[in-house]
Amino acid sequence: MILYFSATGNTRLIAEALAHELNDECVSLLQRIRESDYSDIHSRNPFIFCAPVYISELPVFFSEYLQKVSLTGCGVVYGILTNGGYSGIAGGQMKKIIEEKGLTFKGYAEFKLASNHITNKSHKPSGEDEIVHRIRTSLSGIPQTAVTIRNGGHFRNRHLFLLEYAVTVPVAPVLCYFNQGTAGFRVKENCISCGKCAGLCPMNVIRMEDHKPVWDIPGCAHCMSCIQNCPAAAIEYKDVTEGRKRYNASAYIQKAAANGL
Repeated sequence: MILYFSATGNTRLIAEALAHELNDECVSLLQRIRESDYSDIHSRNPFIFCAPVYISELPVFFSEYLQKVSLTGCGVVYGILTNGGYSGIAGGQMKKIIEEKGLTFKGYAEFKLASNHITNKSHKPSGEDEIVHRIRTSLSGIPQTAVTIRNGGHFRNRHLFLLEYAVTVPVAPVLCYFNQGTAGFRVKENCISCGKCAGLCPMNVIRMEDHKPVWDIPGCAHCMSCIQNCPAAAIEYKDVTEGRKRYNASAYIQKAAANGL
């Protein structure tokens, strides 16, 4: 069973492609995470958890969910990580969580996709050609990934150095604190009051007031789900996102196919 969280479509793209290759069930964890639903998830096939990487780690809400959810049936777990270039200690985190649950972790596969964190001025989003290239390259790696899982093999993962943990563990929370507040979000007049942003937020930090989204609850993960999925492109973060193109992986699949996918 393939279980994933995806904010802008990158992880969903890989999860669904892998599910198709394995002829396996593919389930979004969004509602379970939003509702703190840790009830049993049962599978006779290996569990395959697919997650994006935020600031060199698993998203905090994903880690917490993985720690608390009950997994029954098959005792084997694989990980799939999507990132913009570096997975940091995310794979090590997943391994630790799974093994503490008494299950067998057989490693993780990494897929490099679009860098789309647009709420930070120092972060450069991927260009059009690069996005298409990364989608094509990632999807071309799905068949071999499926073969490894189907055969019960292990993924060969790079060694995680102690220095990576020493830097990431204390620094990531500080970066989150200073760079992931909700105060900078605002909605423009072209908002269509659809409520999609509130429904997609894994942290439940968006509420609708007078048919408009309001960000006044702490705990935002800056997953980009609200701002990148707004059908009217009506959400901005401070002055950082003004003029920056919005991203969703689904918009690029046809382009990738036209370029020889």
